Amino acid sequence: MTAVQERLFSLAEPGYRAFTAKLVPTLPPDSILGVRSPALRALAKELHGTETAAAFLGELPHRFHEENLLHGFLIERIRDYDECAAALDAFLPFVDNWAVCDCMNPPCLRKKPERLLADTRRRLDSGALYTRRFALRMLMAHFLDGEFRPEVLAWAAEIETEEYYLRMMQAWFFATALAKRWDETLPYLENGRLEPWTHNKAIRKALESFRVSEERKAYLRTLKR
Repeated sequence: MTAVQERLFSLAEPGYRAFTAKLVPTLPPDSILGVRSPALRALAKELHGTETAAAFLGELPHRFHEENLLHGFLIERIRDYDECAAALDAFLPFVDNWAVCDCMNPPCLRKKPERLLADTRRRLDSGALYTRRFALRMLMAHFLDGEFRPEVLAWAAEIETEEYYLRMMQAWFFATALAKRWDETLPYLENGRLEPWTHNKAIRKALESFRVSEERKAYLRTLKR
């Protein structure tokens, strides 16, 4: 057992392990230790910048779910864009569930929006499920506000998949886009640019959002397919 694994075992809670297994049903139960995210973030803060962290980031694939979460939290602490992008490219092919995928949104990425846009386009073209989900999250997090690019709506709409966890992120993206960029996003629903399941799920999520007005929600209900 490595030193990092020993720390993780010391932080594990059997009851939380059962909770996590229900939350991430695609994982084998014996890959889950049951460590809470605040404890993992605290450990990432403690290890960041140490030789132990550097060695751990190079030890892929990991055995336990919490090792992957810790890996993601360590990547979030990288401040240099190039170093962070390289760490993401090394790690994303090994991400095997939505929880690890969604735990990462490194602050340093917003420093170079044009680089991030190009890297995200490249990751969207990946054949890896969670690399593509991560790319969609980056579009949603960074390119629907001040750094908005109209093309990101087209990129998200072009995704064709039967993968549940990618379709859910696609729906989440468009629900968020409706809240933030109504005029630019609405034609994608009015013109049937999305697959019916994703179309309806995006509407459902938008109807649940406090950021969408009641008037707009009433109109969205007329667009259900």
